[in-house]
Amino acid sequence: MLSQVHAFIQPFAVLLELAGAGIIVGGVLLATGLFALHGVRDRNWRQAYTTYRANLGRGILLGLELLVGADIISTITAPLTLQTVGLLGLVVLIRTFLSFSLETEIEGCWPWRRAARAEAGRAPSAEPGRMDRR
Repeated sequence: MLSQVHAFIQPFAVLLELAGAGIIVGGVLLATGLFALHGVRDRNWRQAYTTYRANLGRGILLGLELLVGADIISTITAPLTLQTVGLLGLVVLIRTFLSFSLETEIEGCWPWRRAARAEAGRAPSAEPGRMDRR
């Protein structure tokens, strides 16, 4: 019975993996095109680069979320062993850390500072990578 469920669900996990990889590749292509367009049109390459990094991060972040979902689906329908559960935990931990890092880079502040920043009415920093240290 479990092998039938796994056989039925596995193609959906593969589709999620393909969608995640496609979103990452598409995000890179789209962000690169927008970078070139804004840089040439506005001649403000510094701002175009800042926007480029944020757009790249968003594409990677969305793709990673789908890849984590695919990993979870694949693992929960497979025979559970200590090795498969440990591998899933490690993959989710690594991808969660990457997601956290990318989101912090895009927003320009630590996650626990976003509410205070929104209340103050300040827009996110024009320079991703600069952390709001208050």
